[in-house]
Amino acid sequence: MTSCQPSFSQGGNSDQERKDMFYKTAESVSPKHPDKLCDRISDAILDAYLKKDPNARVAAETCGGHGVVFVTGEITSTADDIDIPAIVKRIVGENVEVHTKIVKQSPEIAQGVDTGGAGDQGIMIGYACDETPEMLPREVVLSRRLNQFIYEKYPFDGKTQVTIAPDGSIDSIVASFQNVSHDDLEKAVKEFIAENKLEGKLELHINPAGDWNQGGFDADTGLTGRKLIVDNYGPRVAIGGGCYSGKDPSKVDRSAAYMARRVAVDYLKKRNAHEVLVRLAYAIGYAEPLEKTVIIDGKPEEIEGYDLTPRGIIKFLDLKRPIYEKTAEYGHYGEGFDWDK
Repeated sequence: MTSCQPSFSQGGNSDQERKDMFYKTAESVSPKHPDKLCDRISDAILDAYLKKDPNARVAAETCGGHGVVFVTGEITSTADDIDIPAIVKRIVGENVEVHTKIVKQSPEIAQGVDTGGAGDQGIMIGYACDETPEMLPREVVLSRRLNQFIYEKYPFDGKTQVTIAPDGSIDSIVASFQNVSHDDLEKAVKEFIAENKLEGKLELHINPAGDWNQGGFDADTGLTGRKLIVDNYGPRVAIGGGCYSGKDPSKVDRSAAYMARRVAVDYLKKRNAHEVLVRLAYAIGYAEPLEKTVIIDGKPEEIEGYDLTPRGIIKFLDLKRPIYEKTAEYGHYGEGFDWDK
């Protein structure tokens, strides 16, 4: 496939102008990384409420580390028997102290959402390109697939990183995983390289600070929403609003971001484009977006043919289902979710 890099100018780009002239790097973190543990807890709480009450309003934030997990936020729901400590311990382990502080959604926010308006202001970005089957930047896909490959063998805290040279070859790979020796981790990375027929300089940095056994909440604190670039499209593509995890779909920084991705995918396919960027902007309490722009290979136009109100998005993508814990593991795009298709 043709390599793509974001080119958000208003003019078109020739093939020569579109050639990559810089190194491109992206990272991925495993589901046992402290920040990912918090994302997973927040989304597992959301799923638990949606399973019993599809109309639940949930904003669950998690902070954890060193034997203690704090869950706070605003939840308004008919489900009043959700065992949050049990959810935390299922994900983290039994040997953790759990503190919760949950209140109902602010009535001032609720009055705007109840009438179908957006739950907050914000700018949501959608992106798709023809660089990979996942319609994501290649460095993002490679760093994630490498992480998943290692995690299947060694399900612990870990990070991967891939740097691609301007000629498209692989310049360097970084892999750092808990409870894995340098030799075993290097073997796994080389297996991945061979299976994917990767070529280039291939400078390997394996457990570069040394082998390590203390990871997850034992080594560091985590916080919901602290891996936003990993959760989105990698550092080549700007992001708009806040994090997704722990938020029900009335929050447009989640639902509208998913819709922006779906619109980008649709335009990429029907226009046979190289890359598509979508921008949606909302005001709290208002249903219609203030901006609905799609930029196709550098040329902007207004999005047409979609209901971009919060209610329209929720109905179109069927977002009141308990589907979110999985999204918190390896990012919200490129994993076969409905907004990726």
